[in-house]
Amino acid sequence: MKMAKATTVKEKLAAGEEKTSQKPSEAREIKLYAQIPPVENMDASLSCEKLSLTTNCIEKTNLNELEVVGDTLELWIFYNFIEKLKGTHIMKKLKILYMSNNLVKDWAEFVRLAELPCLEDLVFVGNPLEEKHCAEENWIEEATKRLPKPKKLDGTPVVKEDEEEDN
Repeated sequence: MKMAKATTVKEKLAAGEEKTSQKPSEAREIKLYAQIPPVENMDASLSCEKLSLTTNCIEKTNLNELEVVGDTLELWIFYNFIEKLKGTHIMKKLKILYMSNNLVKDWAEFVRLAELPCLEDLVFVGNPLEEKHCAEENWIEEATKRLPKPKKLDGTPVVKEDEEEDN
């Protein structure tokens, strides 16, 4: 059995445009999850409110190559092989990031998410970093020390001590 060669976001969008006659640049939501062959590289030029690249073979986010998704409000990249988060600062308007079940294993990469000024909702469960600290029962506390802005982390509302004192 011959395995299909992995593809890119750009190639998948071109194929989708051929089938549907809808231009990716006009779509509010783009769903490219569980693609066969899988999406391996995020190298497209697109702009949308929600980008879903779940369950593919993406190894790194390459967000620095996706400058045009800086206006994306939601990014779903769970069930991939993402270990590095270089380039997150480009996602200026990103409010929701679902990236559970990837391969982020150290705090140095996790703190790159602090570069997302509008991030309100992060799902990070299933990454080696979260699994290690979840076992020690201090994941939420440690994560919110390093990532001070989100209102929700792994589905749990985040309440800061200074907010508690104000109430």
